[in-house]
Amino acid sequence: MIQSDEVDDIIAAAHAAADAARGAILPYFRLSSLDVDDKHAPGAQSEGTFDPVTAADRAAEQAMRAVLARLRPADAILGEEFGEAGGTSGLTWVLDPIDGTRGFLAGTPTWGVLIAVCGPEGPIYGVIDQPYIGERFEGGLGRARLTGPAGQRSLAARGARPLAEATVMTTFPAVGTPAEGAAFARIADAARTVRYGYDCYAYALLALGLIDLVIEAGLKPYDICAPIAVIEAAGGIVTDWRGGPAHHGGRIVAAANAAQHRAALEILSQVA
Repeated sequence: MIQSDEVDDIIAAAHAAADAARGAILPYFRLSSLDVDDKHAPGAQSEGTFDPVTAADRAAEQAMRAVLARLRPADAILGEEFGEAGGTSGLTWVLDPIDGTRGFLAGTPTWGVLIAVCGPEGPIYGVIDQPYIGERFEGGLGRARLTGPAGQRSLAARGARPLAEATVMTTFPAVGTPAEGAAFARIADAARTVRYGYDCYAYALLALGLIDLVIEAGLKPYDICAPIAVIEAAGGIVTDWRGGPAHHGGRIVAAANAAQHRAALEILSQVA
């Protein structure tokens, strides 16, 4: 799908989009006066718990779309805030301007900008960018690295270890439905350490080799496409709870190694 002479252009466009998102978001971060809309407010098309969106989310996605319109005009775009824009190249940029808006509003530095380039089979290249602490994780197209204030280092997921020695992360303790939450609880009870609330930064930590599993449910494509590319480039595995493709979202398990992945699927695959 991607010609060798396109690789540098795609990577450059991804970094330009991430830079533009940083510039759009940071003026809003830790503002006590930031206005917040609830996408699940009465009258919204979908129902559920608080689902915030801010001017920072919208500004970041608009900034990324402007970069891509200039540098990759033939590619399609799927973004969380502004939907789909068609293309003719066969490639789609999947954008989440702020993954973890609740954390953003709370002032934590574990939200991030997610950028993925996808072909028909799923993600080819992805970026997880944390603007406030200046860390950028990228994977695919021959890259698997973190660039940040301390310089660059390669990404490599952890080796095999039993579930009893694993560190597991998820964003919300309830995970999803009661049945999904019960399945996660079985894994959490068997694991050595469980941590909550890290949004996309948990996937970055898995690619960095610091944790073993990230388990979530109810995700959208823009939540997971970039993490898939980064984690797979680092040698990890990302699937749905039955071991199938994960780039369409839904129930997701990301594992550092086949051993951790098998242990998680033994439990998660039993959920109807």
